[in-house]
Amino acid sequence: MIAAAVAGLLAGYGIAVPVGAVAVYLVTLTARTSLTIGISAALGVATVDGGYALFAVLGGTMLRTVIEPIVIPLRLVSALVLIAIAVRVGVTALRHHRGGRVGSTASRPATALRAYASLVGMAAANPATVIYFVALVLSSRITTASTADTAAFVLGAFTASASWQLLVAGGGALLGWSITGTRGRMITAVTSSILIIMLAATMLVGR
Repeated sequence: MIAAAVAGLLAGYGIAVPVGAVAVYLVTLTARTSLTIGISAALGVATVDGGYALFAVLGGTMLRTVIEPIVIPLRLVSALVLIAIAVRVGVTALRHHRGGRVGSTASRPATALRAYASLVGMAAANPATVIYFVALVLSSRITTASTADTAAFVLGAFTASASWQLLVAGGGALLGWSITGTRGRMITAVTSSILIIMLAATMLVGR
């Protein structure tokens, strides 16, 4: 059981640590809103990682068979969603900057629940996550493990992802506390938009 939990932790960190569009968005979202919003969003990402780990353990080969034929369409949809988010964040930030307002209420979730839901959707749109977990599970013996070991693996993956995403959100909060003016927040939002678009373009080229 301990070995399964450690395997889950390593798997969770393996998919969570590489900086991608979700991490960039999480940092800037927290910087533009609050730590509470960031924590909720971080838990949304961790929920997806834990859910995919569970599906991979339970579905195994069947899940991989379903996902692989539609990887390219999923990647395209994911890239388009990221681009749409990036454009909205950037355009709204510029509008608010011109209007002399601090923050960006139109481009951010107004509540912790909406932040959670928005990051669940954003993270779930990434087919790389489910493929990663399925490949990992199929290359190990976790599918033949006991129920306790399976639960430990999934819990470990969720815990690892949650701890890392919370760390990322904390970085966003520190960034937000250091940037209090409209210009600083506008620059942060636009930079985030550019980075997300670049990452989305990389996904399109990679297909």
